[in-house]
Amino acid sequence: MAVTIEPSPDQSPFAKGSLVIHREKRKAQYFPEDLGNGIVLDMVLIPSGTFLMGSPADEPERNGPECPQHQVTVPSFFMGKYPVTQAQWRVVAAMPEINRSLNSSPSSFRGNQHPVESVSWFDAVEFCDRLSRHTGRPYQLPSEAEWEYACRARTTTPFHCGETITPDLANYDGNYTYRQGLKGIYRKETTPVGSLAANAFGLYDMHGNVWEWCLDHRHGDYEGAPTDSSAWIDSNPENGAARVLRSGSWNGNPRFCRSAARLYDYPALRHNLYSFRVVCHAPRTL
Repeated sequence: MAVTIEPSPDQSPFAKGSLVIHREKRKAQYFPEDLGNGIVLDMVLIPSGTFLMGSPADEPERNGPECPQHQVTVPSFFMGKYPVTQAQWRVVAAMPEINRSLNSSPSSFRGNQHPVESVSWFDAVEFCDRLSRHTGRPYQLPSEAEWEYACRARTTTPFHCGETITPDLANYDGNYTYRQGLKGIYRKETTPVGSLAANAFGLYDMHGNVWEWCLDHRHGDYEGAPTDSSAWIDSNPENGAARVLRSGSWNGNPRFCRSAARLYDYPALRHNLYSFRVVCHAPRTL
């Protein structure tokens, strides 16, 4: 289900109380990856396209690392419909170890359909490695460009749902607003995946709920960034060099939930704000 937010015709676009929410049912192509034990990972087809990555100079509350805007061409790929859930994590964590052990129950906020959290970047990579061996298909974390392209779903506004956002559409600290958006509930924890609105590509929780690890190393801006949607990996990185996170989280300000917002942290750190979703580049007949 895609969601757009529009002002009432007779009001300023950011006047409080002026938001009209339109919901449109859309179909997404996907395939279910059987993990075993009755647990399935839904992988959504993200169509190819070209987009402007980063935020424009006039986007409110933007940050320096989001510039310069640059055009990126993205081949089609499959992306997890949701962040990885705790049920999915447990099944994969029970698979044979490849490079490191995994805690089968790391999360602070428990629930089979809640996103797994308190996982490091290294843990997320191990999950992808085990999943790849189990399925015979290449799974990995998304590149930062893939993540933003999938989040935007062909939109150019700060959020895939429009110029502003409300806690009815994403899980963040509702005591804060973006521009003249409305305040709302602060849930103080994660929500089950898929509880709130999807974007036009059929992806859920792309704004808020949990920060999501990406493959890329940290870079202070986009000068020299790839234009082919590949991950921006340093050739000689420092030991434990920081990695990118996207999405915003359940306890954050909505400005961090914007499609272009970026965060960085060290790959060995675990936090109950940090999770991930997976991508797959293997061709698949639907």
